[in-house]
Amino acid sequence: MPIDSLVMVGYLLAMVAVGWWAARRAGTKSEFLVAGRRLGYTMYSGTMSAVVLGGASTVGGVRLGYLYGISGAWLVLTIGLGVLGLSLLFARRITRLRVYTVSEMLQLRYGGSAASISGVVMWIYALMLMVTSTIACSTIFGVLFGMDRVSSVVLGGGIVVLYSVLGGMWSITLTDMVQFVVKTIGILFVLLPIAVGRAGGFDGLYAALPAEYFSLWHIGAETILTYVLVYFFGLLIGQDIWQRVFTARDDKVATVGGTFSGLYCLLYAFAGAVVGMAAKALFPTLASPDDAFATIVTEALPTGMRGLVLAAALAAVMSTASGALIACATVASNDIWPRVRALLGRSGEVDEVRTARVFTLVLGVIGIAVASLLQDVVGALTVAYNLLVGGLLVPILGGLVWRRGTRQGALASIVAGGVAVVVLMSTHGILANEPVMWGLPISLVTYVVVSLATPPTEDALLAAWQERLAGQTGEKQ
Repeated sequence: MPIDSLVMVGYLLAMVAVGWWAARRAGTKSEFLVAGRRLGYTMYSGTMSAVVLGGASTVGGVRLGYLYGISGAWLVLTIGLGVLGLSLLFARRITRLRVYTVSEMLQLRYGGSAASISGVVMWIYALMLMVTSTIACSTIFGVLFGMDRVSSVVLGGGIVVLYSVLGGMWSITLTDMVQFVVKTIGILFVLLPIAVGRAGGFDGLYAALPAEYFSLWHIGAETILTYVLVYFFGLLIGQDIWQRVFTARDDKVATVGGTFSGLYCLLYAFAGAVVGMAAKALFPTLASPDDAFATIVTEALPTGMRGLVLAAALAAVMSTASGALIACATVASNDIWPRVRALLGRSGEVDEVRTARVFTLVLGVIGIAVASLLQDVVGALTVAYNLLVGGLLVPILGGLVWRRGTRQGALASIVAGGVAVVVLMSTHGILANEPVMWGLPISLVTYVVVSLATPPTEDALLAAWQERLAGQTGEKQ
């Protein structure tokens, strides 16, 4: 498929070129980490959509549609609902804080060691997200170029690291806009109509598929609950998502632009499920449902279109990988490294942009190495999400909405929820639902009880916090 290969090569070169061009704009810490907090409605909405809709949403969404029909949309639906919830309920407050990380928000709200612990958990989560997204590149390059897994990981991950190091969030923002356009055209306007047409239209789908494929609940209540707990709540507090909120020009952009992004995700969810249903109608006996996306792309699309849709899938993967990488580097350079330097007794001025670039490069290389070696990627990402939701959700959201929450309550909540998740993963298995289903309420009860049993947060700390929430103080550049 030489034309398809040329389309893909052109896309990859475009990503590097955009990253190189954007490098000139990343001269300050704010420009490198949060694009100068200058994004308007279009760019904000496009980049938010790009970062949340990764390989799991695209390739995985088609797989679930192949297995469960229209109810396979639930995974991406919960992602879209998470974006809507974040945008409508919390984005305004988050934007006004003018911070760089979730842990920095906890430091402002509570003070003390809660921020240090959350920084480590958030760093692990972001690194695992970058690793799994990088691994997803191997499937796409394998289909198009026949490359082996390690070579595919190194190529895809290397390009992501290159443009991320060059321009930081500006490079990622501009490449995400390209990726957003590519996957919108490739998935919504090329793959979806052609796949449905090849299956005989919706009448053909009704004739070829069992009735349960048209039920929104076929996937099962327990699975839907799991998606809500992991993805909906995870979207509310993930560093990679918050860092996009920090890029908004103002709180109105974060709210309105994020709402459009959430609605786009809902549309994308049903598109993926319908493509999966078309694949089931056309190729009902695939050896593995994991092959549904690659099969319908290679068998149903003409040359040239095939390369565009594969580029769209790669765009979804790379946007998530780059977002996770910059999130991981931001947590490392902003939250963890300063504390390590203090413990080592090192002081003095540091070049914050250079430090962020170094961490982006080093962590990118580490991520590629881990992606080349790791096999149980689902287990690794599940552990990260369980710790994120079970340990950090309550103190983060509690700090935003409940004045009576205290430093002791936040720390106890993180520890209790985290320990519960770890214990339940060891007894019920990493992929079980029980760790997050029990870890979350344990964290909540601990937060409320300990907060009420300890003295309220100091007036001076709360006053400074309220000023930040009102947008009256904080970093402006």
